Amino acid sequence: MTRLLASVTSAAEAYIALAGGADIIDLKDPARGALGALAPQQIADTVQAVAGRRRVSATVGDPPYAPQALLQRITGTAAAGVDYVKIGIPPQLSAADWRALADAVRIAHPARLVAVLFADRDPDLSLIERLAGLRFGGVMLDTAAKQSGRLRDHVDDAVLRHFAERAHAVGLIAGLAGSLRCVDIPHLLPLGADYLGFRGALCAGSRREAELDAMRIADVRRAIATRGAAAVAPVEESSIADSRP
Repeated sequence: MTRLLASVTSAAEAYIALAGGADIIDLKDPARGALGALAPQQIADTVQAVAGRRRVSATVGDPPYAPQALLQRITGTAAAGVDYVKIGIPPQLSAADWRALADAVRIAHPARLVAVLFADRDPDLSLIERLAGLRFGGVMLDTAAKQSGRLRDHVDDAVLRHFAERAHAVGLIAGLAGSLRCVDIPHLLPLGADYLGFRGALCAGSRREAELDAMRIADVRRAIATRGAAAVAPVEESSIADSRP
């Protein structure tokens, strides 16, 4: 069953996401980039508000990271009590970067690390096996430049299916995100990802920096549940319209 990841900016938004049926509460600051980080205290407050009802993930900011700075960010984020810490992974990593990632797995425990690859930055999918070898918990394919289009504008469905299958083959959770809309759901559900990540589609006016809209969350939740239950095959883009333009 593919699940709904809803990105939120605060405890108040987490309550809205919970009420709308989100399966994973994902903490980020959209005003600070694709993986903009919130302050550790904001993360801790939201974890407390969620109170174990859902898994919680949080980002540590956009790459590139200096190795020591990355470890400091992971330490603060993991200490706030999240289940997953999300880290952006560029296509090219130095030996020092790999050493830092190995240390990061240990520092984050018991939180699991989720690597985020960027579909609009020529992602190297061969990194998936190496990340699994470091004992990451999952891998996600997202977009770095939100103004550059949706995930499926950069990567076709065959590649997305391969991404999910490759992650599952080495025991990683697989997620897809990147300016997704309701129209993308019937295309993505058959590809086998464990979750689909949304922000803009859940917000007033489809603006990712606006506040969450409870009705939009319910629309996306319903679309995932309905399409998943019916096992609908991909359809033409023109045959489906967003339920909330």
